[in-house]
Amino acid sequence: MKFNFSARAKRMQPSATLEVSAKAKALAREGKPIISFGSGEPDFASPPSAMTSAKEAIDRGETHYTPATGIPELKEAVADYYARRFGLNYSPQQVLIGAGAKPLIYEALGCLVDPGDEVLVFAPAWVSYVEQIRLCDGKEVVVDTSHSGFLPDPKEIRAAISDRTVGMMINTPNNPTGAVYSVDLLKEIAKIATDRGLWIIYDEIYERLTYDGTGHSNIAQVAPETLDRTIIINGVSKAYAMTGWRIGYALGPKDVIAKMGEFQGHLTSNPTSIAQWAALGAIKGAEEDVKKMVSAFASRRKRMLEMLNSMPHIKVTEPKGAFYVFVDIKECLGKRKDGKEMSDDVAFCQVLLGDEYLALVPGSAFLAPGYVRLSYANSMEEIEEGMKRLNRFLNSIR
Repeated sequence: MKFNFSARAKRMQPSATLEVSAKAKALAREGKPIISFGSGEPDFASPPSAMTSAKEAIDRGETHYTPATGIPELKEAVADYYARRFGLNYSPQQVLIGAGAKPLIYEALGCLVDPGDEVLVFAPAWVSYVEQIRLCDGKEVVVDTSHSGFLPDPKEIRAAISDRTVGMMINTPNNPTGAVYSVDLLKEIAKIATDRGLWIIYDEIYERLTYDGTGHSNIAQVAPETLDRTIIINGVSKAYAMTGWRIGYALGPKDVIAKMGEFQGHLTSNPTSIAQWAALGAIKGAEEDVKKMVSAFASRRKRMLEMLNSMPHIKVTEPKGAFYVFVDIKECLGKRKDGKEMSDDVAFCQVLLGDEYLALVPGSAFLAPGYVRLSYANSMEEIEEGMKRLNRFLNSIR
């Protein structure tokens, strides 16, 4: 039977990051010696405090529906965390627990975007932003940052705003570039949003992962005038190595969070009960685990950058946060490897995977053709071997 898909479904593109991971896993199942730098998740186990809390919840029989917006204990813990870390005072009623950060972003967009509304996206950008805006029948307006150190130019932000612009997506530390927005830049963006009456979706899922003394700042912290127009998106996936537990949280104005909660009630209902208790255990008891993981990422980042900087045909902008390096491969495009032409970043990744069994994510997935993303959420042994394979590949193209 042939189905007549909706225009919305026809517009949607698959996640390139998940596609790369799937191809790499398929080759691995065939016995190929795959190394994948495509993953967007830490390779550490979830912290013991999360595991213990989950087991205790199971033993207590916490296996039923919870409130659709999350258990009160976790909401309180998230509010307390934001008070301690950023000096931001949110009530539990201003916190929404979701089944990961991704559905929370979609719920925020669903509550704020009408058909034809425009949303600013600073590219390179995470793969799902544009697709989720389109799912809400909105229109993305892309502001390119590749010429300005992967940080948006306030003049270009202003020039991109029209009468249909309702808000902007901010992601810092950034996926895929690792860029971290400075306090001064955040204040400039906040002024633009306030002057033009725009809301902000502030995705800080990587906020614990910064390096070399670079600090992360929350836009509502440095520009309090944005409190009533900012929806913060965060979660336990990256900081606590809990990607599979699928717990995110949103904080914002009470009326927006309440409306998002109603949206969630019809979309997913409550996040998994046991996973919520695991997240509570992590937030309350895994601080030392987070510090150890960040220290390990810092060492891996340093080594990957050392090796990349000695390779031909590429350019590297040093990342300050997250666990990615975004590499400029434009000099490689149009060249050949054993007769196979690499016409674009997708072809580059395909040839590299086939020849060296090394998986990277093409930059075009992030609105940045001519780049590739490498994750250093891998063991040091895999980084060393993967970089050797990439160097061999780059030295062999003509």
